[in-house]
Amino acid sequence: MTLFLLFVLAALSAAIIYVSLSPDRFSVARSTVIEAPPERIYPLINDLHEWERWSPWAKLDPGQEINYEGSPLGAGAVMSWAGNRKVGQGKMKIAESSPNERVRLRLQLIKPMQAIHDVQIDLHPLGETRTEVVWNMSGRNEFVAKAVHAFMNADRRIGEQFEQGLANLKTLVETSA
Repeated sequence: MTLFLLFVLAALSAAIIYVSLSPDRFSVARSTVIEAPPERIYPLINDLHEWERWSPWAKLDPGQEINYEGSPLGAGAVMSWAGNRKVGQGKMKIAESSPNERVRLRLQLIKPMQAIHDVQIDLHPLGETRTEVVWNMSGRNEFVAKAVHAFMNADRRIGEQFEQGLANLKTLVETSA
């Protein structure tokens, strides 16, 4: 029994050390190319009311409660939500809006975990009729977030959601030409 307890203590200590040495910051980015100029894509990311049409989280809980504050679009626009355990509860605010180029958001997660992240969606024209859309999220990892990121591949999990959202956005833009 004593040997077993020593083994458990050693494993727990190793896990704590591993998590403690994990990076304090993270960044997840995904991109896609959409067959449309930036001016056709930008309104869908600059107006938080439009996010329900392409956001991967909108489909995870169609019954979630969504509220909007402030300006309907652009810098200062705020969207808050409360939903099931898949979407949790949070708030995002457009911090910067550069027409047909970029939208930067401040994302505040409340449940299931508290965190604040920076989100940025960049539009890079590729000629006159194509645009590369890059969706990036970065933030600081506290100990609990470090543990989650260390033992669950957060880049893959969040990245898959970004890929789904970008695919939804691509379909929406390209089919409404």
